[in-house]
This record gives sequence, structure tokens and C-alpha cells, in this order.
Amino acid sequence: MNDRTTTTRAGTLNAPLTPASPAPNIRPAVIQLVFREKGALYAAYIPVFTDGGLFVPTQREYRMGDDIYLLLSLPDDPQRFPVAGKVAWITPANASGGRTQGVGVRFPNDEKSRHLKIKIEEILGTSVSSSKPTQTL
Repeated sequence: MNDRTTTTRAGTLNAPLTPASPAPNIRPAVIQLVFREKGALYAAYIPVFTDGGLFVPTQREYRMGDDIYLLLSLPDDPQRFPVAGKVAWITPANASGGRTQGVGVRFPNDEKSRHLKIKIEEILGTSVSSSKPTQTL
């Protein structure tokens, strides 16, 4: 298959992602994103995306609008949430301010994503409006 699987542990959000198998960029990436801590989820969450979104640290090259499939695990929740998103933010290698290289994945405008955005914002509580720096803004 031409699928590419990338795994990260959000507890170590700055850890580089390593692809399971090199493959041509024919099919969208499939990324398993595991958040074990609320702080890591806060750092990755992108509230400025209307439908919600997350920052995904990766060294893989992407273009705006590229499809990405996330398999998302949230803190203290055994459920995994599939998300078919699109790249809507790119932090290049060697970005200013020591920011981690990666992409912002915008959630699709659908009912599942609305529920996921609400769930993430419930987990984050008041910290969603904090001025504490994140991976993107």
C-alpha cells in the first residue's frame, strides 16, 4: 500500500515523527496523534480555525490544502477519533522563535468535527482562551 503512518506521543510534542515506511506521496498521510496531557493538547489546539484544528509536528513536507487523516486520542479518553483534515498552517524547519516544524490540520466542516471541537474545548476549559504560547500562535 502507499499509505504512510506517522506516530507521535503528545506528551513529548517536540519529538520528531518517524514514518513507519517510506512511500510516494500518492495517498494522504495517516497520522496517529496521542495526547496524554492537557498541556500538550493546549499547545497543539488551533482555536482560530472555525471548525477546529490541531498542530501536528512532522518533518514531512506538505502544501496548503493537502489531505491528512488523523487518528486522534485525547487525554483520559479511550476512544480514538478519526479526522479527515486539510493542511491549513505550515511551520517550516528552522522557524523563528524555536517553533517546532509541522503543520496545522483544519478539521472538516461536519457534525463529527463539531462534536470533537466541543470535546477538546471542554477538556481545555478556560485555558482555551489563555495567552500562553502554543505551537502556532
